[in-house]
Amino acid sequence: MVVGLVKIETFFIPSCEADAQLEIVAAKPDHDGPYPTVVFNHGSTGRGQNKSFYTRTISPQVVANYFVERGWMTLFPQRRGRGKSGGNYGEGLAFDGSGYSCDAAIAIAGFERAVEDIDAVVRHLRARSDVHQDQLAIGGVSRGGILSIAYAGMRPHVFRGAINFNGGWLGQVCPAHESVNPALFERGAPSGISTLWLHGSHDQYYRIAHCRGNFEKFLSAGGQGKFVAARMGHALMFKPALWKNHLDGYMDAIAVPHSS
Repeated sequence: MVVGLVKIETFFIPSCEADAQLEIVAAKPDHDGPYPTVVFNHGSTGRGQNKSFYTRTISPQVVANYFVERGWMTLFPQRRGRGKSGGNYGEGLAFDGSGYSCDAAIAIAGFERAVEDIDAVVRHLRARSDVHQDQLAIGGVSRGGILSIAYAGMRPHVFRGAINFNGGWLGQVCPAHESVNPALFERGAPSGISTLWLHGSHDQYYRIAHCRGNFEKFLSAGGQGKFVAARMGHALMFKPALWKNHLDGYMDAIAVPHSS
């Protein structure tokens, strides 16, 4: 399928569960590879109470357009239980079905489950001949943003860049967000790469002071990066005029010279 000048493909890859495949939406440039490639990770489903949101495939066109115009293929993995991926959705939901749990142990277990799914995506990338193996980046929004920063440090030497739009795992309605979010971001510090943090100064889930604190903890742990606060809320990703120049400079900086 072609949307504008972006070629869209949907396919499935194995997960760590034998009977649960992951849905991947890929946006490709209109030329032959190998392509520099970015893995872009979706967020949560709000409060986790509406199960109809679980089955929505998330592949934001604004993100696909941005990277494809720069010659990058973009993969949008749907983690287990999300979109058309198999398995149960288990990223920190409360046992009573009331939505996301504020219990730190449950939240972190959900994060670890998400890491397993990104491991599956990386295995898939490594097996593809049309992927520029030396020019990989990871990014995401909300839960996908913190997942991307943390994953880059947990699995160093895979990605050249990591991009965080409005990242956090627990929102401010949960008291444990003050400990869980910085602890997960700190896992990204060993990556050895520069990262880009794009946050809305009016985010309704993560106060900007909290986000800056997460970034400072990340830097104190040895991480590298740039923090940008834009006059926007949690929907910052859909306003490229507020972040395009920052991301342009970042992508130029991580590019491999004379790459295919």
